[in-house]
Amino acid sequence: MANVILIGTQWGDEGKGKIVDLLTEWAEVVVRFQGGNNAGHTLVIEGQRYALHLIPSGIMRPGKTCVIGSGVVVDLKILLEEIELIQKQSGRNVLSQLILSDEAHLILESHRRLDQAREQQRGAAKIGTTGRGIGPAYESKMARWGLRLGDLLAPEAVLRDKLKNLLDQHNLLLEKIYNEAPVSFDQVFAELQAAAAIVRPAIKKVPYELAQCLKNSESILFEGAQGTLLDIDHGTYPFVTSSSTLAANACASSGVGVTDIDEVIGVVKAYTTRVGSGPFPVELDDATGEHLSVRGGEVGTTTGRPRRCGWLDLVALRFATLLNGLNSIALTKLDVLSGLKTIKVCTGYRLHGEVIDYFPSSIEELELCEPVLTEFAGWDEDISGILDYDKLPENAKKYVAYIEEQLGIKAMLVSVGPDRAQTMIRHNPFVG
Repeated sequence: MANVILIGTQWGDEGKGKIVDLLTEWAEVVVRFQGGNNAGHTLVIEGQRYALHLIPSGIMRPGKTCVIGSGVVVDLKILLEEIELIQKQSGRNVLSQLILSDEAHLILESHRRLDQAREQQRGAAKIGTTGRGIGPAYESKMARWGLRLGDLLAPEAVLRDKLKNLLDQHNLLLEKIYNEAPVSFDQVFAELQAAAAIVRPAIKKVPYELAQCLKNSESILFEGAQGTLLDIDHGTYPFVTSSSTLAANACASSGVGVTDIDEVIGVVKAYTTRVGSGPFPVELDDATGEHLSVRGGEVGTTTGRPRRCGWLDLVALRFATLLNGLNSIALTKLDVLSGLKTIKVCTGYRLHGEVIDYFPSSIEELELCEPVLTEFAGWDEDISGILDYDKLPENAKKYVAYIEEQLGIKAMLVSVGPDRAQTMIRHNPFVG
């Protein structure tokens, strides 16, 4: 038995979905512990593409238990659409594999409307949210007037009162502040009742469910959404998500003790990307950036927006290693670098004429940072079909070794393509 946390180390889009899907072969339980349907994981299994936004990536393996923890905000409309889509693609009863935390908060139509109205009002200063109501849902949670999945199990009168209280608050903002039409109570209530009739059997008290899994010696894989640099506390605030994306939150938002964790793996893309606004010191606005974008298929799974591309940023990665207490990394998209004559890596920032090796908290300072770059010779070979690490081009192995040396930890696997099979596993925490 092993219990493993898998975390994104950059600004998201590192390839976590593929790695979770891959490692779920050995884990019995997969837990999504934060975020909402603003995250997007694309899986490629035997040539078939699957796009997941809310359901844990382990759902593609029959017999695996997939848990949505209390730290997730759940849009029931999206959840039901995703269940239906996966059932059509896989031919399996997906709901039977799901456990939904009764403590997870709900995203309602009013949350989505507020999110979009606020972003529109910001104009040029917009944060670049997905407009899916994630931030407002977390606001409702912290303000202590949010609705939780467990409220769907309550008597109708209780649900009505809680929903009315929430919509009264939101409609006041929509009408008086943003000059928007109010959200219909009757419509939202009817939608909640219809969804509840479907998901009610899956709603459970997750800490007790996971405690039983641990008692039964079942391995658990905790799946993070977004990336470390989008963390609400330690990321590039305010261009961040609305929850903690760090490894420590896997325990807090799932109801599992920290002493039950055996390994923390950070997913690292072989270069760096970012979606939306915010400082990005290594960004490339040239032919190399275009190469990374095209070869890497860098379009957001959730937003459909093109990702900004740049060299690997070791300053940011060292910060992510520190914050998450990483034991190892999973290196993805190494194949995208094939064909580049020279590959560069950011080892420090130049700020106010001095070279620094830390990641600034101030976005104003980060905007001023210029990357200090180290060059490596590239390789021309197509490595997407290589499944033996020792058979990689020497320059590719030197690149991986340098990353390991700089971070002080090993790459437990190297991915050279989107499919499950295009992976070289060098250390598997679930099998020793």
